[in-house]
Amino acid sequence: MRALAASGRIEVRVTPGASRDEVRIVDGAVQLRVTAPPADGAANEAVLRLLAAAMDRPRRELTLLRGATARIKLVGID
Repeated sequence: MRALAASGRIEVRVTPGASRDEVRIVDGAVQLRVTAPPADGAANEAVLRLLAAAMDRPRRELTLLRGATARIKLVGID
């Protein structure tokens, strides 16, 4: 996971409203499943928290750069 984020950005594919939170890497792509619904930014915040935990970084170091309303998101890492 850290190798994928070495450039300071990571692209993720998100499935909101899942039955459980999960991080998977499939064919070099990061896939996140979050239980939060895709409403009022809840899923976006859940994505950032889950990704921060998976990378063992504080949440404040991650920023959503692109894809606020899309399933494919670009996350910046400080």
